[in-house]
Amino acid sequence: MTGSSLTPEGAVARRIRLAGLAAALVVAAVLWAIGSDAVSRPLFDLWQRLSPRPAAPSQVEIVWIDEASVRTMGPWPWPRYLMARLVEKLAADKPRAIGLDMLFSEPDRNSPENFASLYPELPAPVAERIRALPNMDDVFGRVIGKAPVILGLAGKDAKPLSDPPLLVIEAHFSRPLPRGVKSWGQALVNTPPIDAVALGHGILNGDRDPDGKVRTVPLLGRIAGESAPGFALELARVALDVETIEPVVSGNGVTAVRLGTLELPTLPDGRMHVPFRAEDGRNAISALDILYDLPPSKRVRDKVVIVGLSGAGTADVIATPLDRQTYGAVVHADAVEAMLEGRPLYRPGWAWILEGLLTILLVGIAIRLLPKLKGIGPAASATGLVGLVFAGSWFAFAAGLMLDPVGPVLTAGAAGVTMVVLLFSQARRDRLALASSLEKQRLASARAAGELSAAREIQLGMLPARESLSHFDPGIELDALIEPARSIGGDFYDAIRLDESRVVFLVGDVTGKGVPAALFMALSKALAKSVLLRDGRDLAAAVTRLNDEIARDNGEDMFVTMLFGLLDTSTGRLDLCNAGHENPWLVTANGEVRHLRPEGGPPLSVVPGYDYECESVTMAKGDALVIVSDGITEAQSPAGGFFGSERIATVLKGWAGREAVAEASNALLREVRAFENGAEATDDLTVLVFRYLT
Repeated sequence: MTGSSLTPEGAVARRIRLAGLAAALVVAAVLWAIGSDAVSRPLFDLWQRLSPRPAAPSQVEIVWIDEASVRTMGPWPWPRYLMARLVEKLAADKPRAIGLDMLFSEPDRNSPENFASLYPELPAPVAERIRALPNMDDVFGRVIGKAPVILGLAGKDAKPLSDPPLLVIEAHFSRPLPRGVKSWGQALVNTPPIDAVALGHGILNGDRDPDGKVRTVPLLGRIAGESAPGFALELARVALDVETIEPVVSGNGVTAVRLGTLELPTLPDGRMHVPFRAEDGRNAISALDILYDLPPSKRVRDKVVIVGLSGAGTADVIATPLDRQTYGAVVHADAVEAMLEGRPLYRPGWAWILEGLLTILLVGIAIRLLPKLKGIGPAASATGLVGLVFAGSWFAFAAGLMLDPVGPVLTAGAAGVTMVVLLFSQARRDRLALASSLEKQRLASARAAGELSAAREIQLGMLPARESLSHFDPGIELDALIEPARSIGGDFYDAIRLDESRVVFLVGDVTGKGVPAALFMALSKALAKSVLLRDGRDLAAAVTRLNDEIARDNGEDMFVTMLFGLLDTSTGRLDLCNAGHENPWLVTANGEVRHLRPEGGPPLSVVPGYDYECESVTMAKGDALVIVSDGITEAQSPAGGFFGSERIATVLKGWAGREAVAEASNALLREVRAFENGAEATDDLTVLVFRYLT
């Protein structure tokens, strides 16, 4: 079995992506269960408010039986005679169609028979003359028969009757309606004298959505087993002078209705989405104005007229996406106008395919890219993408298409939010783990620093203390200092008394830095002191033997440079041997600075068995010898330059032996640090200075 090739970070990212995908699938299932319409309705309502149909010009006018009409002409329902006068006045203006958004299902209460019966004290001849007057339903029917009037009929959700009355449906259907259209078992119709003479009949029913708002009107339906057009569709049919309605059937539902050259998309049950107007730009025509405006006013000429109710006790009050309170006649008018303009609002059959592909795309983008983005990248990218999706939906709505961006965005948003939460949690865990690791490193560093500090103290403790050097020998003035480049280093110095008149000085520099150099330095210093105490009177022989001793057990091939000086304080003779070290400087009593180049050989342990040579100089009273390590000559400035020998000579000329030897050491240290200007030291720095006094 082969192991997974994923890194720990890759495995975490994979788990986060899988969690995001699972969240998207759950939300998609929930949206499918509750239906996308319930989620998208608020957005489409917003689009209606932001992008409504223009208010004018208008092809449909509403004549209101309003408060003024009711106060003047009496409460609703009005006598049939009064309604006949209203329709007759409207018909005189030659409209394309007149729709009565009301039912006349009961006989006229003010018929001559009812009036005569209401007043029994009337003389018999008067009562008989009244009864001989024509029936007002017949009068109203005759007026309707002469005008392009569309009457309403209403469906009742009741069990179909075994012997239903014959419905009068003027519109012809090119084919039977499928079972999926809205159906009602029984019908509520007008009285026969009125119903039989109308030019058309249409369904007045309108369903409210679960939130109580009306967003659709029925274009088709079946009442008591008969196919019937919706009230708005019948008005449009009559206005366009079309005889046949052609349903476009798909399965058990309809997808559209053809009305002449118009094709009106529908929901499967035969309803049409209404694109509402921005505001009621029509003239507020009162029925009272029509009744008392005796000559034709041309207010409704060549228009579709809907007579609606808005007076107290008459109002058909509803809510729409644009108005919290309006009337049913407004919805019918907006629907008819949209049909006549050929600008329906619909959701195409391919919308779910587009929305499904958009969902897959958005979820894929979220799952693929979100774990890779940092900082404000996820929020900015998601905001921009969602903005583009909603902008596309808005522009589509302005063109009459209802494309739902809410489902895809919610589904992708579920994936994105889930991954963001998990990424945040993972980042928090990573920060905690990093903080714990850093704390452990700090503790380890603190322990190491403590150990290195202790090692530094031990290392410096192996060297003669600077304060003790001033009393080392009455014949010389001696000073030395050392500053490791790190906490511990490989430089060292020593001063060894061989007898009453001879002393040995040495300065060494081990290759490398840190702990290995410090250990090799300790070994080298110990061996040097041991060999010099035993054989120091012959400096060349002692250095040769020391070279062999250091090289014997040097498995790491390290080496050390050393400068040796053997001074006879009784005569001033100074024997010098340089084993690969920096050459010393002689500062005479009169201030002359000379760079000595004594004999010697390579660094110790580089060439085992090498015979080292010495060179002698005689020091006069007041002469001083300065020995340095390469930590001074090779000190670097921030620009990369080296301190070099010329700057050493300049410092020593400035000192010129006029002050204590410690001031020479301090002056060199100050100048080197000033030259480095805060840059990190690259090597250990060591200075040893002695002045011959006798």
